[in-house]
Amino acid sequence: MSHPQQLAERYAALWNEPDPIRRKAAIAQLWTADGRHFVKTQEVCGHEALERRVQASHEKNVRDAGCKFRISGVAQQLPGVVTFHWQMVFAATDEVMATGLEFLALNAQGVIVADYQFILA
Repeated sequence: MSHPQQLAERYAALWNEPDPIRRKAAIAQLWTADGRHFVKTQEVCGHEALERRVQASHEKNVRDAGCKFRISGVAQQLPGVVTFHWQMVFAATDEVMATGLEFLALNAQGVIVADYQFILA
């Protein structure tokens, strides 16, 4: 498994990625084929659903609102789990617009099986 901070940085970079082909490749590298992502009342499963979820977030938050996602602090790892905090900031000013906590359950190869996203503020 890669270093937890590297995994967190790759994860954040995915949500900022404007190119759909690169997003698709990143999703295939980060999640298992049946990987799940949970946020609020939404659950998505599998690469195609993840692509739609990330694309919708990117269009709303990055492309249209001018924000970017970044890691806040240091990622932590326990066996089979990585957690980290993230921020959504205005790209032009670095003003924090949202914060969250990511809890990633990983398989033995360090690939995401389940992604629990908590929006904190």
